[in-house]
Amino acid sequence: MQTQDYQTLDRQHHLHPFTDFKSLGEEGSRIITHADGVYIYDSQGSRILDGMAGLWCVNLGYGRQELVDAATEQMQQLPYYNNFFKTTHPPAVKLAAKLSELAPEHINHVFFTGSGSEANDTVLRMIRRYWAIKGKPEKQWVISRENGYHGSTVAGMSLGGMAPMHDQGGPCVPGITHICQPYWFGEGRDMSQESFGKQCAQALEEQILALGEDKVAAFIAEPVQGAGGAIIPPDSYWPAVKEVLAKYDILLIADEVICGFGRLGEWFGSTHYGLKPDLMPIAKGLSSGYLPIGAVLVGDRVADTLIEDGGEFFHGFTYSGHPVCAAVALKNLELLESERVVEKVRDELGPYLAKRWQELAEHPLVGEARSLGLIGALEIVADKSTGERFDKSLSAGNLCRDLCFESGLVMRSVGDTMVISPPLTITCDEIDELVSKARLALDKIAEKLAITHPMESA
Repeated sequence: MQTQDYQTLDRQHHLHPFTDFKSLGEEGSRIITHADGVYIYDSQGSRILDGMAGLWCVNLGYGRQELVDAATEQMQQLPYYNNFFKTTHPPAVKLAAKLSELAPEHINHVFFTGSGSEANDTVLRMIRRYWAIKGKPEKQWVISRENGYHGSTVAGMSLGGMAPMHDQGGPCVPGITHICQPYWFGEGRDMSQESFGKQCAQALEEQILALGEDKVAAFIAEPVQGAGGAIIPPDSYWPAVKEVLAKYDILLIADEVICGFGRLGEWFGSTHYGLKPDLMPIAKGLSSGYLPIGAVLVGDRVADTLIEDGGEFFHGFTYSGHPVCAAVALKNLELLESERVVEKVRDELGPYLAKRWQELAEHPLVGEARSLGLIGALEIVADKSTGERFDKSLSAGNLCRDLCFESGLVMRSVGDTMVISPPLTITCDEIDELVSKARLALDKIAEKLAITHPMESA
């Protein structure tokens, strides 16, 4: 089949996630045929550096035969069985033990799911069940953040703070509210980063008091907001949040679906920020995206209560701890560990990306270049001195994304914020290539937008 044949079938039968179906049908989709390392290849023969690791998930890079072999071997032994009916299987047992070993020392139990969205559905059930067992069923409220992303199921969408999803999803799950995000460039440049971080933490305390401290069950947040635009909080933010949660005895859910498994240079983003979460939803990098699997890492405080006093927990999924997915995840963790991938991100690749990425801050279109570990963002602006954005009708971010593709680079646009999250196996030379191609796309967009919005150096 040729590219056009695939595009025709795709248009006729395939509804893509988070997509304007009509627009995609008119343009035609890009057909990705194979991948290796940090590169994906399309049906036209183009080689493209995947600066997004798929969807934040291909931590080990593409083409790892070890993961293929792990899947094949498990397929031959036990392709499927469930974890209901007082049964289990070796891959699930081994993976739960390994995750407990890698997790912070207060976390020793794992509940498997099929995705990050399912993991966040699960934490909502767990925290409300926990407080009911503790004799405080009135503690129902969960506080989240604007622009946070916690999945696209009804519960995940409700926990997340993305307005377009709420607008299309009908009534959200009750008992969930949202406060400001610690997005200094977008919302706090009239004050210092330190002051802004503390102000955002103060907003959490104010919301707790407004709802009633005896009615708030948990606060859910990503250590670094991913889909919201790689929002790295000010250094003052998380220490202040920790104080607030401890003061009012409120559970912390750290959504590690993106930050987990090395993205920030630690096994978990919570470790980077010195957090002690009660629950940690995980997915994506758990299997490097080779097969779908997620989980909730459950801290002892919650797990012990559910085990000792909870009776039967009426929750689970057909594919919870799927044996093939678990086997691949186990091999993935083994490789991340044996190849010291996480340490390399912390000590070598993260600092190198930070240095090269910051060079792009000098570009006339860039208001801020920020990164942590191997996640980064560029804020595209019309005026560097004021941070003024381009008119929304110009779709500067989407234009930059498309020009990146033309230049052989995948970058994601979140409004006019450009985001990267490459495989953790990227080399310094490949980081150089990524930065060079990002700069090329910025130069091209400067030329195009100068027609309608002149700039000094365009």
